Amino acid sequence: MCEKHRTTPIAAPSSAVDRTGRRPPPCKPADARQAVERAITECCLAGRPCDAHAVSDAQLVASELTTNAILHGGGVTDFHVDVIGRGVRVCVSDRSDRLPVVRPPVDRQGRRRPGGHGWPIVCRLAREVQVSDLPSGGKCISVVVPLI
Repeated sequence: MCEKHRTTPIAAPSSAVDRTGRRPPPCKPADARQAVERAITECCLAGRPCDAHAVSDAQLVASELTTNAILHGGGVTDFHVDVIGRGVRVCVSDRSDRLPVVRPPVDRQGRRRPGGHGWPIVCRLAREVQVSDLPSGGKCISVVVPLI
C-alpha cells in the first residue's frame, strides 16, 4: 500500500539523506508528528480547509503508529505522509509480520496493564485502515485520518 502513495520521506534534517538521496524514516514519534504537521500546514496554506482538532488527530495517529513500529515491529523501515482529498494518509512500515492486536486492559490476574492503547486510538481516529505484507518481509500500515 505504501508504495502506491510515495511522498518525500519525512522527519530528518534536510542535510540527512541516504545513498539514494532519500531521507531516512523517523526514528522517534516526535519526528512523525512534525512530518504530519508540515504536510498538513502546506495544504492549509494553499487554501484547503483544515480543522485544528483534525490536525491533532492525524499527529496522534502518526505518533502511535511510529511508537508501535518501534516497540513491537523492530523499528520503522519506511514512513510517508500525504494529504489526499479530505484527509491525510499516513503509511508506516516495520520489520515485523505480526498484525497489530488489541490487548485486554487487565491481565489474567485482574491487574491493570500499562499501555495497549495505541492500536485502539488508531482504529478510532483513522479511516481506511489497511495492513499489508511487504515483499521483503514486514508490514505496512496505511491509514487515512479525516481533516474536516
